[in-house]
Amino acid sequence: MIGGHLDSWHAATGATDNAAGSAVMLEAIRILKRVGFTPRRTIRVVLWSSEEQGLFGSRFYVLNHFGDPKTMILKPEAAKVSAYYNLDNGTGKIRGVYLQGNSAIGPIFQSWLAPFKDMGANTVTIGNTGGTDHLSFDAVGIPGFQFIQDNMDYSTRTHHSNQDTYDKLSEADLKQAATITAWFVYNTSQRDEMMPRKELPAAPKN
Repeated sequence: MIGGHLDSWHAATGATDNAAGSAVMLEAIRILKRVGFTPRRTIRVVLWSSEEQGLFGSRFYVLNHFGDPKTMILKPEAAKVSAYYNLDNGTGKIRGVYLQGNSAIGPIFQSWLAPFKDMGANTVTIGNTGGTDHLSFDAVGIPGFQFIQDNMDYSTRTHHSNQDTYDKLSEADLKQAATITAWFVYNTSQRDEMMPRKELPAAPKN
């Protein structure tokens, strides 16, 4: 699964937050379809609503299809999702990926990023990042990841402001991001095995 959120902040059109991420995910699928790729696994694209209100779109999707993070009672469909990839940090190039503490996936992602070293995408960090929809999947043990991106003027100018308009998008950077996303999707869908998972989180104590 790949996705971004399509809701926007009210002050502008939400170009970098997060039409950019949504467009990259659609373009990644267009690339794969254009080259005639036939995946071994189903590929699902999701464009979330209500991310800005508290990840409501992805959280309720996960609750309805995969399981409840409050009880950690999972549904059968949860075992069928190999990974979820998210893009939600503006228009900047992909520079790598956060592992969300999943060290077993580190060598896999490093090998996948190797062809893009000349594009500046070679960072794999064990660290976590928050505030977007991959967290909904990670909360029920499904590998969920957010890509690392160039910040551009996302944090200083466009994020949740009246400057978040179409002219702030970088076409070249979005093309780079779509290409790398398509490669991650290709490799994930062609693996014999599911992507490695962390230990299932414990249900929160009341």
